[in-house]
Amino acid sequence: MKVVIVGAGPSGLVTAKSLLENVDANFPFDPIILEQEDDIGGTFRYRSYENANLVSSKQLTSFSDFRLPLSHPDHLTLEEYVEYLRDYSNHFKLTERIHLNSKVINVARHAGGHVVSYVTRDSRNSEWNSEANTIHTPYIALCTGLHVVPSWPLIPGIEHVIAANESSKTPVTFHSSEYKKRSQLQGKRVMILGTGETGMDVAYEAAKAGAKEVVLCSRAGFLSFPKALNDFEVLGLRFDSSRPGVPIDSLITNLAETAYVHPWVASTHIRWFVSDFVIKRLLWVLTGTQAGCNQWVGELEPERLGRAYVFLNKSHKAMPYINRPYRNRAWYLDYLSRYIDPAEDSPPQTDFAVDLAPFPTQFLPNGCAVFTASKRKDYIRMKDRDVRPELVIYATGYTQEFGYLDKEGGYPTPGEANVRNIVREGDETVAFIGFVRPGVGAIPPIAEMQSFFWISLLKGQVRQPIPPPHYHLLVKETARIKYGVDHSTYMSTLAKDIGAAPGIWEIWREYGTHVLVCYCFGAAFTTFYRLVGPYKSASAPTIIKTELWDTVTRRGAIGNFVMGVIPMAFYLMLNAIALGLGIMWAMVGGRVE
Repeated sequence: MKVVIVGAGPSGLVTAKSLLENVDANFPFDPIILEQEDDIGGTFRYRSYENANLVSSKQLTSFSDFRLPLSHPDHLTLEEYVEYLRDYSNHFKLTERIHLNSKVINVARHAGGHVVSYVTRDSRNSEWNSEANTIHTPYIALCTGLHVVPSWPLIPGIEHVIAANESSKTPVTFHSSEYKKRSQLQGKRVMILGTGETGMDVAYEAAKAGAKEVVLCSRAGFLSFPKALNDFEVLGLRFDSSRPGVPIDSLITNLAETAYVHPWVASTHIRWFVSDFVIKRLLWVLTGTQAGCNQWVGELEPERLGRAYVFLNKSHKAMPYINRPYRNRAWYLDYLSRYIDPAEDSPPQTDFAVDLAPFPTQFLPNGCAVFTASKRKDYIRMKDRDVRPELVIYATGYTQEFGYLDKEGGYPTPGEANVRNIVREGDETVAFIGFVRPGVGAIPPIAEMQSFFWISLLKGQVRQPIPPPHYHLLVKETARIKYGVDHSTYMSTLAKDIGAAPGIWEIWREYGTHVLVCYCFGAAFTTFYRLVGPYKSASAPTIIKTELWDTVTRRGAIGNFVMGVIPMAFYLMLNAIALGLGIMWAMVGGRVE
């Protein structure tokens, strides 16, 4: 039973591995991976750049049963992650199923299934062969990822910037996917369009490369947090980078936050709003600002500030340079608590600043940028500045294209995958794996859970009817990106759908108190969903008792009380109230959904 997987990034690899481990007499899956590049790794290999690191932790990002050593740093370089994927492929014997230099050119429906046409690349001249190969298959998994086709927003007058710098021996404009090393930025007046994690990375690299000027442009602001919680000082007690920090993506606990949540509590998203309220006040106490963690400019609109609305920006390295013109806090408040910027990025070592600015509306004939007028602090500071970039970098994200899907076949797009964002109802033979983006979290572990869900769906093992989704980030109808999800809620939802979400008593009876406590205090790690159910793994208890337990205990007693016990108690009370009201509602004939 051939299954064609398009793409040999993490999503494609874990889908192939999951299929192979769930072969049975009725579903003798035989996956084959088609990858158009000459190696595996996808975005992590071919759109990487110097000094790039994952902002998601190894604890969350690693696949459920193939872990990194406990001694390994929490956050991997991109090179290390690609090597991890290579080791994963070798360990689970996926390499022999991967066809590199194989580009899919057409997918069409045929005889109750699909026919996939692809061409191969000639190793002698790197040209694509004209003769196509075909594979007939009942199932297709599209795992090409969210970050493939660069997005280029049109800015009137950009040609004036190019003309003003026509003598430059290097490109004057390029997409961030083409950025590779600091030498591309050295000695230039650099403008970066976009304040996502890549834009922030490039801004920091430009500052360190010795750029003459760095202007970082933001459409509507961002929410900045470091990828690991350390570098704080509270009443003279210092929590700095000399000791392991707590990865920010491992802080949301399971009990009553994603597991055992009443439908009414889930549908109102009250957990998100309460946690936003508390976090904003805590940030003000610790850093003096509610806009983000030690973020003094670039704040989001109040109605979009919080985990319910945006993708957390965990590339925090540029913030010392961005904050410099704006940070203003009384010395006595800094004595009570403060965020400590890295020494190498703090005055007196350097007084260089990265200038934050609104997105330019146009460039004038002399190459000068005109910024979107507003009441934002960055606009007020920059409106009279003569900004004439020598280099414009579009860190403006990516779009997804599926031109190889036959138009006559009525194939869905990821946006039309209305069953858990994986398949379209009634068209379960075509799956989109890895096409959601978590607000805080990582795509690879989500892809693993999505592959489990798809396999269960094909085998008729998904709980029916499928409950309504309550995991999407809350965005306006006009928003460009509508595939955002809350990582923990989405993972937990998929686990419940396939019967892999463990019960408290079930965990305690089979695995004991140690695993139970870790499950309650831990985040939505994929390994937790392999304790029970159809994808149960013998390695899960050991991983939980060692690596994941280390992540929980690293918070310390105070951290676990503040970030664990208090929210658990509050949300348990909230769910108990909802349960009581639901019982009364049912007694008078109402339905709880």
